[in-house]
Amino acid sequence: MADGTNGSARQTLGALFEAAYTTAHPSTCLPPHLPPVPAGGRIIVIGGGKGSAAMAVAAEEHYIATGAADGISGLISTRHGFGLPTKIIKILEAGHPVPDANSVVGAQKAIELAKSAGPNDLVLCLLSGGASAIWAAPVQGVSFEAKQALTKQLLKSGAPISEMNCVRKHISQIKGGKLAAAVYPAKLLTLSISDVPGDNPDEIGSGPTVADRSTLADARAVLAKWKITPDPEIARALDDAQNETLKAGDPKLANSSYVIVAAPKASIETAGRIASERGYRVIMLGDDLEGEAREVARKHAEMALDAKRRGEKIAIMSGGELTVTVRGNGSGGPNQEYALGLAIALDGEPGIFGLAGDTDGIDGGGGNAGDPAGAMVFPDTLKRAEAFNLNAARMLENNDSTGFFRPLGDLILCGPTQTNVNDFRVILVDP
Repeated sequence: MADGTNGSARQTLGALFEAAYTTAHPSTCLPPHLPPVPAGGRIIVIGGGKGSAAMAVAAEEHYIATGAADGISGLISTRHGFGLPTKIIKILEAGHPVPDANSVVGAQKAIELAKSAGPNDLVLCLLSGGASAIWAAPVQGVSFEAKQALTKQLLKSGAPISEMNCVRKHISQIKGGKLAAAVYPAKLLTLSISDVPGDNPDEIGSGPTVADRSTLADARAVLAKWKITPDPEIARALDDAQNETLKAGDPKLANSSYVIVAAPKASIETAGRIASERGYRVIMLGDDLEGEAREVARKHAEMALDAKRRGEKIAIMSGGELTVTVRGNGSGGPNQEYALGLAIALDGEPGIFGLAGDTDGIDGGGGNAGDPAGAMVFPDTLKRAEAFNLNAARMLENNDSTGFFRPLGDLILCGPTQTNVNDFRVILVDP
């Protein structure tokens, strides 16, 4: 950074973050994959996720522009605060990360629409991250309240998203390929925006339209691993073979196809090209990192400090989905907690700046559209915090990263981005 000031660092960090999420906006990535309306039939649009409202808008605009608007209809569910005005496809807002009553309504309507498809129709599923909570259809014998309580337990445990979804699939009527079963024998096309490490379709939105690799036994093992004692009705459901998910080769998946239209790797690579143009040597740590946010931050800080000692001008980038084991009662999220852990580990080292943000625009479990997306870190972060009597270590232990960064003005407040390709992290080292 030419002048080494917080202002220029803030501009560069913000530009990299914006590049990461705009690359995956549905208006850019979806239209090339939209199918024609089938002859003698219609396209029934269903979908769920934090990017699904923007996907619905992009689909509408495409079919209106091609004169095929009369051949489409449907409904998608998105997170509260993420809805957009539409002309044809209806939008329903629901709870995230903890499902609410609208999550149940939206899932039930999606299943009904799927079952209504005739032999000449095509069901188009617009799927994005967040669908695991935004769509909730508990299996028979499991109440919505029990499923909601289990979601809260899983969120607090620190379990990675893949393990959380393993459990949720096996107590759902829509996840784990069961939505595809509802569509069969009609044709189904899923267009998805990936937010999961590895881009496995069976993990994006808990894989409602694809075969599932996990089993009921796996789901029980996850609960045991994280020492979660579920409600008795959950335990009974996870012992019931009827609740197993669809597996590869199931005939009900024969008419289903699946395309990932945007993924974390492309978003991080776009940001990397911009950093390179600004003179940084880019180090990509991968788009699939998992782990405890504060521990990952400590490791990344060590890398940055080593580079500084060597006099290297580098940008350390990573994606994936970190977790937080909740011990305190503060407010925050994995990206903000990573940023706080990074600030502590860097301990005011000059010339090192960082950003961690969720590409959907909202970090953590507050559930409000105005929540922060993440936070930025500067060499004087800890010093400025002292002026507000903020104890970084104590606030980290209380999981109060939002409370730490808000007085400093270093939260990322961008609002819903209408996409979701997971977390984006960058550390800039200016020797």
